[in-house]
Amino acid sequence: MKEIFKHSLIVRGLTAAAGWIDRQWRKSFLALALAGSGVGGSGSLTGKIGHGVHEGLWRAFHALKLDRLFEGSLFTKEFFWLGLTAFLAPLLPTMAVLVLALIAMASVVLGYARDRERRAMYSPVKKWFVAYALVYAISAAFSLALESMVRATLMTTAFALFAVAMLDSHRTYADGKRLVALLVAGGTLVAGYGILQAVLGDETSANWIDERLFSNIALRVYSTLDNPNILSEYLLLIIPLGVALTVNAKTANGRIAAIAATTVMVACMFLTWSRAGWVGLLVELALFLVLMDRRFLLPGLLCAAVAVAVLPQGILDRLLSVGSMADSSAYYRFSIWTGTMRMLRDCWLAGVGPGAFAVIYPQYSLNAAIATHAHNLYFQLVCDSGVLGLFTFGGLVGSALRAAVGTLSRGADKERRVLLLALLSGVAGFLIQSVAEYSFYNYRVLLVFFIVIGLIGALSARETEAAS
Repeated sequence: MKEIFKHSLIVRGLTAAAGWIDRQWRKSFLALALAGSGVGGSGSLTGKIGHGVHEGLWRAFHALKLDRLFEGSLFTKEFFWLGLTAFLAPLLPTMAVLVLALIAMASVVLGYARDRERRAMYSPVKKWFVAYALVYAISAAFSLALESMVRATLMTTAFALFAVAMLDSHRTYADGKRLVALLVAGGTLVAGYGILQAVLGDETSANWIDERLFSNIALRVYSTLDNPNILSEYLLLIIPLGVALTVNAKTANGRIAAIAATTVMVACMFLTWSRAGWVGLLVELALFLVLMDRRFLLPGLLCAAVAVAVLPQGILDRLLSVGSMADSSAYYRFSIWTGTMRMLRDCWLAGVGPGAFAVIYPQYSLNAAIATHAHNLYFQLVCDSGVLGLFTFGGLVGSALRAAVGTLSRGADKERRVLLLALLSGVAGFLIQSVAEYSFYNYRVLLVFFIVIGLIGALSARETEAAS
């Protein structure tokens, strides 16, 4: 593992970029003023403010005799609310998920109010979540669409701060394993419902299928996530976790359950008929296996060659149509990207503000390609919050990658290594599909992505080195 990460040009390049960003931040006046020079922010302005707030919460909590009121209360069970939110994120309506996330965050705050000696867990990933939330909130002040801006800003900042609360509440390695299991359980239910749609039949929007080229596709499943492409994005994050549970299973029954869950999710992925999703799935599974053991490389190439020969023609045709201008959906995306780039030439620095894309874009659109978003995560980030938004997003992902690589290079145990590689592979597949989709259009997928990034940070933190 050390040799793979040592010689991988991609990993070295990404970690070097993340390290450069981190060094520039640490040397900046703002960082020195807010975070200080010590690890964890010792003696920093933010550390002093945090300590003051913590002290105030503790005093108020005990002055009001709330310790008696909340003794034994379900609201003090932080992991219950965090785990419930992660499990139900893809299953409940967005506003219900937001309520659960807010309760979970309140439970973590309550934990600090009850315990005067409690200290926040240090993780480099956490500061990037906070930075992302701040950049998005500041960008909202420049948005030209008030109603859409309020919803977009509320969801994005709340879910980013949920990830911060999750990191602060995460105390043991066992917590991380339980969260992974809950994510896979939720993903299995979502995928199972998607397969049920295919079995029972359902209406498919004509916008999802080019009937001239793909008349053989009768249905694209979307399960609880309203759109087959969004469903595939979600599954890209969860499928590698099912593989990890299979590898890490301690019992035969556990391995059978994990294999069954993974099989259901992969089957549902195929039923989405999402080309970008299929490409992302192939990349993330190949990445996971090769990083696990480079000896998987040759068998993997042989399996890919065999797959080309045995896959149904409809699936091959769908894959080979990636980027073809004969496909109306591909032509539609290229038209939107062209119009979006024209728009960004005028507002690349600060963007147009969250929720304002649909208001401004028609002035730049081509060929009547009207859209509510850019169909590309990276373009959309610049549209919503300018280059600073894209920068903080890159810092968030890069920081998680750097933390994981550091833990792997220090010789993490096999179980932790498998989980980290699965999380990283899921993020890689997700980011690949994000070239063709605005992956955060569905806020529940945004939350799951933040949870996955938060888990990478938590499992990489030294505070959880001892499994429990």
